Amino acid sequence: MDLFQKCADFTRADEVKAAGLYPYFRPIEANEGPIVEMAGRKIIMAGSNNYLGLTAHPKVKEAAINAVRKYGTGCSGSRYLTGTIDLHNELEARLAKFLGYEDVLLISTGYQTAQAIIPTLVQRGEYIVSDKDNHACIVMANMMAMGMTAEVVRYKHGDMKHLEAVISKLPADAGKLIVTDGVFSTSGEVVDMPSIVAIAKKHNARIMCDDAHATGVIGVGGRGTASKFGLTKDVDITMGTFSKSFASLGGFIASTRSVVNYIKHSSPALIFSASPTPASVASALAALDIIEEHPELVTQLHNNANRVREGLRAFGFNVVGEPETGIVSVIIGDTEKTLVFTKALFEAGVFVNAFVRPGVPPGLEMLRTSYMATHQNEHLDKIVEIFGEIGKKLGVIS
Repeated sequence: MDLFQKCADFTRADEVKAAGLYPYFRPIEANEGPIVEMAGRKIIMAGSNNYLGLTAHPKVKEAAINAVRKYGTGCSGSRYLTGTIDLHNELEARLAKFLGYEDVLLISTGYQTAQAIIPTLVQRGEYIVSDKDNHACIVMANMMAMGMTAEVVRYKHGDMKHLEAVISKLPADAGKLIVTDGVFSTSGEVVDMPSIVAIAKKHNARIMCDDAHATGVIGVGGRGTASKFGLTKDVDITMGTFSKSFASLGGFIASTRSVVNYIKHSSPALIFSASPTPASVASALAALDIIEEHPELVTQLHNNANRVREGLRAFGFNVVGEPETGIVSVIIGDTEKTLVFTKALFEAGVFVNAFVRPGVPPGLEMLRTSYMATHQNEHLDKIVEIFGEIGKKLGVIS
């Protein structure tokens, strides 16, 4: 069979487009944060990961502009060679202090960050112990490590008894890395980190936590999962991204100096990638300034998400997600109805994300909404109102 035959056979996206239900790759023509312009209309954005609303902050935008003026548009090399500027070092030092770790290393994208860590650290005869619902970047990093003869075992999502059962069967003297999301991106659930720490200590394992949806969202002043539970000294590695609360692009690894130094000199994902651009780094630095100066933004984010969460539950929707995260997911349980609901919301002036198979298991098709500290009550109440109207029309609620 020809290599490209699978491409010709893939018709699902075209079928959904023909039905007028395709919800993806819609261009944003202007972005003010909670309000965007799409298809020539003002739309309430309820699907962005811009949790603190900083992409539209004047200080963040000005920092990016000034960085381009000083350094140009790119670094034209990897961090390892010609691609390091003083802003990279400044952000690493500032972020390490903010998160409470010895050192931080910047990576060019958030998705790439897990690939910089896992295949670099976990090698032949060592084990990755991974939650089944971990983000796709972790799944891919695990596969890369397997290709280098590391072993991967998975435990049922959030099931600490199963984690204990799985890890207890591994060789006691083997290196082991427990890998988990801090806030799970689909559901908004927060990991049971105290239990993971206890299990890790019992079985001589290390812990890596992906805080992509946790940094700037949970913990003291938005310092993430380890901070939330007072376990920063026990979570060996925290990775995260700048593309959400930090209003930029790129990823980071926070750990001990020795771990960061080893990854810095051993990881192909770092050594062979162009470094984060000056504008991206300057934006993240400005965002960090604002987060440190205005921790109330984190509280406002919680309040906004909770306002919608409570409003949707009052209507009778099946809502998942925890009170302290920015994610509010509504289970619809049917692919077509989820796509129809998404289209109706957009036509009524609200953008949300449709999660359907194979991205979620059958029966868990959902509308994932997410909120910003800069949403106003009028935006939030309008979202709830429109959800209620459409939910009743489609028979999702009575």
